[in-house]
Amino acid sequence: MLFKKPSAPEEELPPVASDPTEWMLSNTLAQFVLLPGHVLYLCMFGYTFLHGCKIFKSLPSDASVSYKFVSMILACTGGGILVPIFLNGIPVPLANDAYPIAILTSFALHYYFPMLREIASLSNIVKVSLVFLYETCRAAVVVKLTLAAGKTIPASIFSFPVFGPIMCGAIGGCGGAFLPMNKGLDPIKEGLTSPALTALLGAAGYHLFLNTSLSEGCIDAPKKAHVHLALFFVAVGVVNALGLTVQKGVAASAAVKKPKAE
Repeated sequence: MLFKKPSAPEEELPPVASDPTEWMLSNTLAQFVLLPGHVLYLCMFGYTFLHGCKIFKSLPSDASVSYKFVSMILACTGGGILVPIFLNGIPVPLANDAYPIAILTSFALHYYFPMLREIASLSNIVKVSLVFLYETCRAAVVVKLTLAAGKTIPASIFSFPVFGPIMCGAIGGCGGAFLPMNKGLDPIKEGLTSPALTALLGAAGYHLFLNTSLSEGCIDAPKKAHVHLALFFVAVGVVNALGLTVQKGVAASAAVKKPKAE
């Protein structure tokens, strides 16, 4: 038409940023270890049940029910008790009712069906499954407490708090070993245990990655770091559970032994 109104120029859409590492999150395993929905409760059960295996084996058989139950609570939520106290917050077993329910359920199974512990110790399939759930939940605890400490502790020398969040994350991943307090430093008397070492390395790597230029340009960096941390915990846990380590005596003898000259 002669007097047709000119159409407005089409607005150019901004280019969509491509994510070359999208595959890290677009799979079932990654979505599971990020604990969506009810997966969290499943991992809580595995976490508390495996703690129960350790508690019931370490305590004398004639110990009272109340002693065993309180010991299991402290073992399962030790890090979630100590770190919130440091940060002036509410301990995890008081703030989240899901943990007491999971602990009660696992304790009842251990107390009334002790045969389940034998199944867990004899079957590698059950053992690996429990370790997977246990380490996935422990990784989530380390991540949450490290992030909470990073937001609460103010920066001092550096542009972000460095050692405070790392220590809080490390304690969150192994704090139950130090409770009750009468244990003192006996759990690390002979060196850092595997849970303590992995929690320290995991919290340090996670915190430094997110707060330095290492994560610059990385899309969904917190989620991707969480997935890698969880898989690291699971890998170490499975290796320890199945005994896939070289014995020190065998390794030393193999290093010393030399072929005889003809």
